[in-house]
Amino acid sequence: MNDPYSPEDFKLDLTRRPRRLRRHAATLAMTQETWLRKEDLIAPLFVVDGDVPKEPVESMPGVLRRSISELVQECRELDALGIRAIALFPSIDPALKDEVGSEAGKPDNLALRAVKAIKESVPELIVVADVALDPFTSHGHDGLLNQAGDYVLNDETVERLCQMAVLQAEAGVDIVAPSDMMDGRVGAIRRALDESGYIDTSIMAYSAKFASAYYGPFREAVGSASAAGTKLLDKKTYQLNPANRREALADALLDEEEGADYLMVKPAGPYLDIIRETRDATALPVAAYQVSGEYAQIHAAAQLGWLDYEKSRDESLMSIKRAGADLILTYFAREVAERV
Repeated sequence: MNDPYSPEDFKLDLTRRPRRLRRHAATLAMTQETWLRKEDLIAPLFVVDGDVPKEPVESMPGVLRRSISELVQECRELDALGIRAIALFPSIDPALKDEVGSEAGKPDNLALRAVKAIKESVPELIVVADVALDPFTSHGHDGLLNQAGDYVLNDETVERLCQMAVLQAEAGVDIVAPSDMMDGRVGAIRRALDESGYIDTSIMAYSAKFASAYYGPFREAVGSASAAGTKLLDKKTYQLNPANRREALADALLDEEEGADYLMVKPAGPYLDIIRETRDATALPVAAYQVSGEYAQIHAAAQLGWLDYEKSRDESLMSIKRAGADLILTYFAREVAERV
């Protein structure tokens, strides 16, 4: 008995068939709307003091804390691969930490010595420096605490951040990146830099930085978690509420008014809508930070066999770029540059 149904006999009367554009590899490439280049990537790097072996960050496979000499070598290799910028984060000796983060104000601290070494060896590599007190404070917060120890003081913290930014510019930093989320800090830092003669030092503001659960591995890497005694440090009184979209955009536009040269959204993957809204609202370059928790979860799922590592890595980065980010800070930077 013949089958009464033959698929070849059924044809839809369609004028538009979008799959025509997806039929061949060549047409897929020709019509691709978003491209990820190694020039779009900024590599976050961690530095420790002393002539010590590389220290793996347990919760971030493949990520290392490096001595200054090892850091410089990594920067040389990244530059040779075509990575144009690194973001530097110091892991400070706990013995040097105190309530007010006084080590941050010393011109010979670890971060500044590392910047000088990088700029001496690889002067063309752009160095982005974190302007925040949390790597230096014994409590792990991004600023100075009130007497009760339960609230970060805004204006007093901004004064310290201005001092940090000027010291970083003196050391050769190309882009200072205030990540603290204090009110008014971008304008104050811009004035401090200009008054000190550093009119060409750029500001990449962490403009929409959320009080996210995705920062735990980073806090392990810089030691702010051990200082505070927890990876779940509550920073909700200064970082953004993850539920608030309009507030995030308002903060970003305030940073633009105050003189920021770049606006950043952090984290990236869970906040693609914020990246897109920021991109649509400004003509400034928009950066997004694919944070430690995003990186760690891809590794963890891949290790369990639940995700294809390379495909999920690449898709995560492409989605951030598609959402509107011009630049992406990502721990995947080196391996993506090696492949591209």
